[in-house]
Parts: sequence; structure tokens; C-alpha cells
Amino acid sequence: MKQQADLIISGRYLLPGANQQEMLKDAALAITNDTISAIGTVEQINADFNASQTLHTEHGLIMPGLVNTHTHAPMALFRGLADDLPLMTWLEEHIFLVESQWTPEMIFQATRLSLAEMIKSGTTSFCDMYLFSKEVARATEEAGMRAWIGEVLYDFPSPCYGELENGFAYVDDLFSHYHDHPLINITAAPHSVYTCSQDLLTRLGRVAQANNSLYVIHLSENEAEVNTCKDRYNCSPVHHLDKLGLLSTNTLAAHCVILSDEEIRLMAKRGASVSHCIESNMKLASGTAPITAMLAAGVKVGIGTDGAASNNDVDMFTEMDSVAKMQKVITMDSTSMNASQTLHAATLGGAETLKADQQIGSLAIGKKADVIVLNMNQPHLTPLYDVPSHLVYAARGADVTHSIIDGKVVMKNRKLMTMDEDRLLADMRQMSEKIALDGKD
Repeated sequence: MKQQADLIISGRYLLPGANQQEMLKDAALAITNDTISAIGTVEQINADFNASQTLHTEHGLIMPGLVNTHTHAPMALFRGLADDLPLMTWLEEHIFLVESQWTPEMIFQATRLSLAEMIKSGTTSFCDMYLFSKEVARATEEAGMRAWIGEVLYDFPSPCYGELENGFAYVDDLFSHYHDHPLINITAAPHSVYTCSQDLLTRLGRVAQANNSLYVIHLSENEAEVNTCKDRYNCSPVHHLDKLGLLSTNTLAAHCVILSDEEIRLMAKRGASVSHCIESNMKLASGTAPITAMLAAGVKVGIGTDGAASNNDVDMFTEMDSVAKMQKVITMDSTSMNASQTLHAATLGGAETLKADQQIGSLAIGKKADVIVLNMNQPHLTPLYDVPSHLVYAARGADVTHSIIDGKVVMKNRKLMTMDEDRLLADMRQMSEKIALDGKD
């Protein structure tokens, strides 16, 4: 007697992880509720299961959804607003200024724009730290995406919550509201060591510990940040966090561009993870993080796009391409950061940094059904000798045909199923006309 599944996905290829040796041909997987219940050949799955819904793509590649480990989703509204500037000029003279104009509804709509872009380019999970995070979480929940979300706290008043003490109450509300939510995970998210006092950093550390959450922070993003920290505390940002007892297995540090070999060993010893955002780092001329050395030392590394104001997209396929090629250049070794290593960082490696690798990041029976399907019947993907190589060096976000998150189809044949894309784009064009660079209406 056949088993009942909710969805069967089938195609020409199925890649459960990041290695070519794992690839299956003429393969399928069955999904029951939110979980992968079987993987095998099309013939096997169809013989064993009846399904309420089927998705077959003749030249499709079935693979794990991508995991974007560092975003500022609402900043999609600022895409192209202040380009070709140094980081601190970009941040202090432009971004902080326009952020003062945010309203909760603007954040909600701008987040939806970024979610639409992520879904359409193969991302199924992301880690976000920004302002008005209740609105980011609301938009994410409606879109059906999986996310780790934190409200950024810093020493000065926020456009969201005002004075800092209100920020801690805001964060407490987030943890309370999304406790045990199937898709939304709340994090503690200090902005950085140069915008947060020692007391703020350590207090948020206690919040993270009390809620068993990630501690997400920008860290050692550029030389100016490192020099500022040395001037204030006579040590680097990494050592500053470590002295405060905040470098641990629940720490997810974004960027980590300026690291010594000793700091890399320290991060590995403490079990801290890194989100590598190469395209943003290149665009802001922050430098290039020593990812090859981190991986060799045992540091867990995921890939992030950063926000669309400093990238200017959230396409993880183009990010993978940049990650692999830049590591080859800085090491002068063409074997550095090979395709499988890079794909791993964008899938299971990213899940590891979020402490979610038992649930997502690869296709396996019992894991959550976060799955994407690519159309491989295209000139730039033909011929096909090595799947990870194509995914890193040739594929694009626009090649994603279907996206399934937590067992639910959120995109089918390039059509978003959880939001009205045409209406969203029209609304965002209208909203962008109201953004004033000088902070005035």
C-alpha cells in the first residue's frame, strides 16, 4: 500500500549536499507536512507514494535552498542610493540620514521587496539584523520564509525604539512573541564594537544566553573599525569581545575582514562563526576576509550578501561566484575555495553558523523541506559535467524555477505564491520617490 505525501518533487538531477559524488539522476523526493520523508529515483518514489501535489521539471536540478547568513532586508529600498563611497562616509553621511525617515509600514514593504528577491534567487533561509524588526518578522512570516531576525541596538537613539532602554523592551517582546515559532528565530544583535559600549555588549550577551539565541554582530569589518577599537580599548575587536566573554559558540560575526592568524585561531577555539560578505566588502573597499585560513583553522563560515544598499543585490549565486574567485586571487592558489567548499558555505555551512544544520542546509530524510529547483536546460548551463561547479561559476538566481520552504511551495514556475509581485514593485517605485537624500520631505 502506498504512503501518502503532501508533495513530490522530481527532476533530472538531485544534489543532496555540496559534492558531485552525491548526485542522483532521474530523482525525486517526497515531502510530508514540513519534512522530507523519502529520497530516491522517480520510479521508486512514485511506486511508494501518492501525493496531493507534484512538481516535475524535466531538466530540473533539485537541491537544498541557499542560506544567506547576513542581510539587512529593508535596505532594498536604498539600492543604488549612495554608491561608490567609503564605508564610514556611506554609513554616517547617507545611510543613517535616510534611516531617520523610516516608518514601520515602509520597513514592512521594503522587507517584502527583499524577500521577493531572495525567494526568486534561491534563498530559503536568512539571518537579518536591522531596525523595526517586528515589521521584518511580520513580512517574513507572511512570505513563508525561514529567518533569524534581530533588532540592532547601539548607544545612540534608534529611529525604531528611541532611547536604548526601550530597545531592550522591544527585544524582549520579540523573543516572547516568536518563542518556538516554526520559521522565525530571534537573535541578540548589537550593531558593532564601535557603536556599542561594553555595558551594552555584555547586557545583550546575557539576553542571548537567557534565550539560547545567536549573538549577531558586525566585527572587524575594516581597518578603521579595528583602529578605533585599539584606540579605545587597546585591543582589536575580536580580542575586545573575547575579554568581555562574548566570543563563543553562539557568536555569529559578520565580515571579519581584518583578522590576524592568532585571532583566527582564537575564533576557532571559542567556536565562533563568521558570515562572509565578499561583494559588500569589495564595493565598500573594506578588504577581503581570509576565509581559506579560517576554514583551515576550523572556523565555521557561511556566506551573506549584506544589504542591497551595499551590494546591490541579494543573489547568493553571484555571491558564491565572487567568494570562490576572490579567495583564489588573495591566496594566489587556483585550488583555494573550490566549488564544493563554496557551495557548502552557502548551504550546510551557513546552516551550521545558525546552529540549524540538523534541520536545514542539505536534503536528507527527516530534515525540513527547504528545497529549490533550477532549470538546467539553458545555454549557460550546457553541457553539464560537474554540478557544484555550475552552481558556483555559471548559475544565476534567475535559473531558480521552484522554491519550497518548510514543505510549502512559495514560488512555482517563477511565480511568487505568497505575495503579489506586480503590486509590490509598483508600491516600492512609489515609495522610493519619497526618499529624500538630505533627510527632508
